[in-house]
Amino acid sequence: MLYVHSHPCFLTPKRLQPELPLFVFLPGMDGTGRLLRAQTAGLESAFDVRCLSIPTDDLTHWQVLTETVVALIEAELEPSPDRPVYLCGESFGGCLAMKVALAAPQLFDRLILVNPASSFHRKPLIAWGSQVTRWLPEFAYRLSSIALMPFLAYLGRVAEGDRQAFYDAVLSVPQKTSIWRLSLLGDFDVTNEQLSQLQQPVLLLASAADRLLPSLAEVQHLELWFPNAQVFVLPYSGHACLLEADVNLYEIMKVQNFLTDLTERSQDLLRSR
Repeated sequence: MLYVHSHPCFLTPKRLQPELPLFVFLPGMDGTGRLLRAQTAGLESAFDVRCLSIPTDDLTHWQVLTETVVALIEAELEPSPDRPVYLCGESFGGCLAMKVALAAPQLFDRLILVNPASSFHRKPLIAWGSQVTRWLPEFAYRLSSIALMPFLAYLGRVAEGDRQAFYDAVLSVPQKTSIWRLSLLGDFDVTNEQLSQLQQPVLLLASAADRLLPSLAEVQHLELWFPNAQVFVLPYSGHACLLEADVNLYEIMKVQNFLTDLTERSQDLLRSR
């Protein structure tokens, strides 16, 4: 039987908006790209949105993932190479976003990191748990995934429909894939000196009530090394903050004056239609 291996791809909204700046979202450990759903409506008011979807059978290294994302973005820019590009990564995707930005800095105008999992090494207990995961039987692994959900998100702050999507996304990741992605976080090796080479404006979002990773301490550390960075703290949010009903990423970007002039002009154009 012929086995067809799937590849990472961009999920696109029903309405493409090629005249607007490109917003590329790199997801967390689930890799589905579907958990941006709570933010899509706001972002689509000023951006042409793409969400990376990483297949559950994808066991590639950082370099291959990085090259794949760069190629996907370059393909999106072929019809209009001068479009501004906003690169956003959440958790695991935050690590990937740093790799991608360093590999092809010329592609990006803005970088947004949301609770980046580059803080993985600061939590020895999490690293230890990732080693234990490989020895769990399948049923125990699924139970542990369910037990971990309250640490991933403050479920009371997530709308019911988004909560179900969150459960489905977490449970969709096979044990083998989860172990692999945790090993990638353990091997993440971007240096402070490399980050200092990125001149683009960087917005660092941190959940002060993150019960999974020390995200606030991590973004404060990253702020020291990015030459042009600003921090926005969500005081009551959990790790998966973009799912929370009262978190609006686009509004945060506006409040922080993080939009390019072209992005603001595009929004005015949409309003005039």
